[in-house]
Amino acid sequence: MRVRRTVVTGAGAVTPVGGTVDETWSALQAGVSGAGAITEEWAGTLPVRIAARADDAFAERLSVPERRARDRVEQLTLVAGREAWASAGLGVVDPTRLGVSVGTAHGGIATTVAMQDTLGAAGYRRVSPYTITMAMANGPAAYLSLDLGAKAGARAPVSACAAGVEAIGQGRDLIRSGAADVVVCGGAEASIVPLSLTGFGRVRALSTRNDEPLRASRPFDAGRDGFVMGEGAVLLVLESEEHARARGATVMGSVDGVSLTSDAYDIVGGDPDNQARTITLALHDAGLEPGDIGLVHAHATSTPAGDVTEARALRAALDSPPPVTATKASTGHLLGASGALGALVALLALRDGVVPPTLNLDSLDPEVDLDVVTAPRPTTARHALVDAFGFGGHSSALVLSRE
Repeated sequence: MRVRRTVVTGAGAVTPVGGTVDETWSALQAGVSGAGAITEEWAGTLPVRIAARADDAFAERLSVPERRARDRVEQLTLVAGREAWASAGLGVVDPTRLGVSVGTAHGGIATTVAMQDTLGAAGYRRVSPYTITMAMANGPAAYLSLDLGAKAGARAPVSACAAGVEAIGQGRDLIRSGAADVVVCGGAEASIVPLSLTGFGRVRALSTRNDEPLRASRPFDAGRDGFVMGEGAVLLVLESEEHARARGATVMGSVDGVSLTSDAYDIVGGDPDNQARTITLALHDAGLEPGDIGLVHAHATSTPAGDVTEARALRAALDSPPPVTATKASTGHLLGASGALGALVALLALRDGVVPPTLNLDSLDPEVDLDVVTAPRPTTARHALVDAFGFGGHSSALVLSRE
């Protein structure tokens, strides 16, 4: 049976550097950072008091009931999903041929924390009746499926920082299998709350450069000390090529290779051998050789161990890796949405022929033998690799191509 090629026809984004795809892309090319100080009183006693937040103005695009009865992560998903749908120019789609897949690491953790506090302070009757539907990790996927009327599946991978890539992989699989013609997929995260910051801080995963938030996220830099937590949502519209061509859609690119594996190595640390295997499997799925990849969007969270592990994996899988960009220096780490943001950046870089810079790289770690892009650079690449690795040993990779 002939394999159905999967193309990308639309995208939506709300990130710490922009409320839309165009705003985000312009900011990344210009070297803008979305990091800043957390000014709320609750942050005063924490060792980490910086984060990269999305501008609250995104919520103005929602109705009052949607703002009241949706967790922030669900609100972000709806706004980004609606932009993606509009940008794809889709009209009426058979609901049984339309699916969604939205990954997240923490779901509605803000609601969970807030309602636990409310229960303890004010009692049972003060807890919102929307608590469960706002807190559940499948909430972003569920509400997006309701919003679009999607009945071919509402997938909700919860695989830590690999969730966004896994969601795109699941979307591609739904199309390849013939179960759907269109899938809106990606990731969403909104977990800048005391518990999450404290938890990541306790395992020393977060940067403590509280006095210089704009310079705190430093992928591959010798002086990096952890990531800056970010938030946002990025959704892509995937279609079978036949469906997209039949309606005359503008195609951004294609998802040609997907690999989802597990390290079975450590609950926090990554295994460079399995990460390399994951990349190789994605290349094989795409029918490409290492030398065909012209650009890498690295996971590169800015943790001391993680960046070196990834660099080793890239060298092992690609032999002579092409130029690498790591935009978490600009946006912070969007956890479950980070892989979807990486996919969007890679697609736009291939489309527009320019690689956005990696900020704050003053001194390349001597253990990182990579060509890291630190200023906007022209590219003629046809194929890009995006990788994402999550706590628990979730390893994932995508191969994307331009038209």
